Amino acid sequence: MLNKITGDAGECRAAEYLQKLGYNIIERNVNIAGGELDIIAFDGRYLAFIEVKTRTTNKYGSAIEAVTKAKAKQIIKCAKFYINRKKLYEREIRFDIIAITGTEIEHIKNAFWSN
Repeated sequence: MLNKITGDAGECRAAEYLQKLGYNIIERNVNIAGGELDIIAFDGRYLAFIEVKTRTTNKYGSAIEAVTKAKAKQIIKCAKFYINRKKLYEREIRFDIIAITGTEIEHIKNAFWSN
């Protein structure tokens, strides 16, 4: 239960952070194709799929390390379903990670790619 609360709070912080940078958030917590997309937003010409990982400390590994190759593959699969469902073919896509540890926010653009 505590992990869910921490994760939800992190996603809210990430959304606020992105909005301050000028992102237009389209949706949050989209369940699709057996997975979840945390934040979907427009950033200029990009349709950004943003995975948010929140940790209170790095004691058990960093937030970034929690986005494994398998997790990235799942996000890409979900994003493809989302693009098809919403017919957003004309946009360039990007996959970002926002890692929150304590009070620190790290934003990695183009953290992984779809082949």
